[in-house]
Amino acid sequence: MKIALIGYGKMGKMIEQIALSRGHEIVSIIDIDNQEDFDSPAFASADVAIEFTAPHTAYGNYLKAWAKGVKVVSGSTGWLKDHGDDVKKACTEQGKTLFWASNYSIGVAIFSAVNKYLASIMNGFEQYDVKEEETHHIHKLDHPSGTGITLAEQIVERLDRKKDWTMGYLQHPDGTVEGTDQVAADLLPVSSIRRGEVPGIHTITWDSEADKITITHDAHSRKGFALGAVLAAEFTATHEGLLSTDDLFHF
Repeated sequence: MKIALIGYGKMGKMIEQIALSRGHEIVSIIDIDNQEDFDSPAFASADVAIEFTAPHTAYGNYLKAWAKGVKVVSGSTGWLKDHGDDVKKACTEQGKTLFWASNYSIGVAIFSAVNKYLASIMNGFEQYDVKEEETHHIHKLDHPSGTGITLAEQIVERLDRKKDWTMGYLQHPDGTVEGTDQVAADLLPVSSIRRGEVPGIHTITWDSEADKITITHDAHSRKGFALGAVLAAEFTATHEGLLSTDDLFHF
């Protein structure tokens, strides 16, 4: 399979290594300093482009890739609020293809399945209240993380006593804290911590007067995310429309 990379930071370089190890060809690498390569024959020859950039550039990258007839796999977060409806329309009505996930880790896919099941059965145990906390490296621009939002939305969708999620506290890299996780009873707080070079930790806590249940996914490195992105690209090469890890993994 021919793959184009959009974004060549730590994640892009790791995706390149894994894609090559699985027998794929990297035909184009686009970063900040060579945006003109979107118009190159090499980029247009790609079966799939894998995009990991920033919230403010992701949607524009999708449009540039689609204009060349290239399908996109993206792990960029923070763009849904402004462009989610446009992307959905492009993929459902205009023949474009985007595989998007807030997290490509196979472990997170399994964690999400557990999260959804636990939220569903907690409708029968109202003594448990739920909170979420996510921790990432200091370079991450958005908060809560895309994965944190996805996990929260899964809970809200299944737990009758929560009408929505809301931002909890934010702990900055210097240790200062703003906000609080003490919120209205019908809201799920999602708190964020930014420290060091943490790849990603997501924790869901169900607490009652009698006991506490905690589930956590702790990424050791970016390798799991990169492998998942390449698996998604392999899937996307033969599928169309708006795709997600629910299409790739069936639990």
